[in-house]
Amino acid sequence: MYGRKTEISVGIFMILGMACLVYLSVNLGGVAWFGPDTYTIEASFRSVEGLEPGASVEIAGVPVGKVKQIRLEENDARVLMEIRNSTKISDDTIASVRTKGIIGDKFIKLAPGWSEEYLSDNDVLMDTESAISIEELVNKYLFDQ
Repeated sequence: MYGRKTEISVGIFMILGMACLVYLSVNLGGVAWFGPDTYTIEASFRSVEGLEPGASVEIAGVPVGKVKQIRLEENDARVLMEIRNSTKISDDTIASVRTKGIIGDKFIKLAPGWSEEYLSDNDVLMDTESAISIEELVNKYLFDQ
């Protein structure tokens, strides 16, 4: 009843559909095709309250990377960040933990300095500002008069 052309057309359509699905899965999963397209930098904070792995790292409101790992090291929070290779971070950049909106998600804000020296893979940011705890501010305002 149906000809050979129909079977071939359906087969090609299915192959193209599967190829599109694989392409989308790989791109949304963030898999690099030809080696890593990011480098890592670290920063130490006294507090990263509410910051989670996978949080955004931004410069001037533009995402340039993400938080890869947070670990405790000598009573400080050590944050490992993945930064896109196309983004150069100067060695005098200030990293701070910020909140999107009033009660939004936490993220790392990078404020670049004026240095001509740039960080490379596994370098450490020296200047940091810890998260501000709204709860601590409210308690201080209400109970410390």
